[in-house]
Amino acid sequence: MTYTQLAVVAVVAVVALDLAIVRTNLLRRMAFWTSYAIILGFQLLTNAVLAGTGTVRYDGADILGSSIAPGASPPFLGAGRIAYAPVEDVLFGFALVLLTLVLWVAWGRRGCQRTPYAGPPRVTRFTPPRSRDGAAR
Repeated sequence: MTYTQLAVVAVVAVVALDLAIVRTNLLRRMAFWTSYAIILGFQLLTNAVLAGTGTVRYDGADILGSSIAPGASPPFLGAGRIAYAPVEDVLFGFALVLLTLVLWVAWGRRGCQRTPYAGPPRVTRFTPPRSRDGAAR
């Protein structure tokens, strides 16, 4: 499979997980889209640094916009790229963020956290051990 195909499959699978399987419906919430916009800004910044400086390189046959000559600098925008990185990076980033939040919400609903109670920790009073006759030692 190409990078493009993997990215599309990842997005479709996680969207199905959110809407049909686990039914957290995060994609229908404005809070998700607001937080994702913030995350996307930092993802594009990171991609611009890594792909724009040549630290990370992509095989043109496996991504959209493969018309870039080997060894040439990728464009900042266009030819299947956003902030020097391929569109597939944005798709994978979306799938990873959504998957993480879907699991977080689903596990939280099931009470999978260490302490299932919200708020400050409970204070337990120390009770001294008692002797057999019931008197404190």
